[in-house]
Formats: sequence, C-alpha cells, structure tokens
Amino acid sequence: MDETHVAVRCDDCPFAATYDRLRDARTAVDDHESMTGHGVDWEIQSLDAGVSRAGADAGVCGRPGCANEDSPLVDPDPPEPESER
Repeated sequence: MDETHVAVRCDDCPFAATYDRLRDARTAVDDHESMTGHGVDWEIQSLDAGVSRAGADAGVCGRPGCANEDSPLVDPDPPEPESER
C-alpha cells in the first residue's frame, strides 16, 4: 500500500520536513508562516491508496455529476443544510 508523504520546505530559512499526514503538513506550514512570515512551499509526493481512491471517486470538483456514483464513498443523498430545513 502506498503511503502519504508530503515535503515542506521554506525558501527563506533552513526549515524542511516530511510528513506522513496531510493535516500534519498543513499545520506545519500554517505554524511556520504565522511565526516567521515566510512563505512555505509544500509538495504532495504520494498519497495513501485510500486517499487517492476517495479523491478519484469524488471527482475533481466533488460536485454531483462529477463523482463516481457507484462508489461506496459517495452519498447520493447528502443531508440538507440546516438553513433549508
């Protein structure tokens, strides 16, 4: 099974790291940018097979009609927003 690997690197200082979770990488980017004011680059080098499948099943935009309707990951009847009830 493939694993998630996200490389994070700052052009303004020596900060560089690799993360196994997208959330951890995003948190590191946010923390570094807020503490230093630096712009941080990040690159998704690979994704866990489940994450790739979920993305593919949702389609590029995640809107109805773009998704793989046969996927067990797609809810054909999403709940109504609170404001429409």
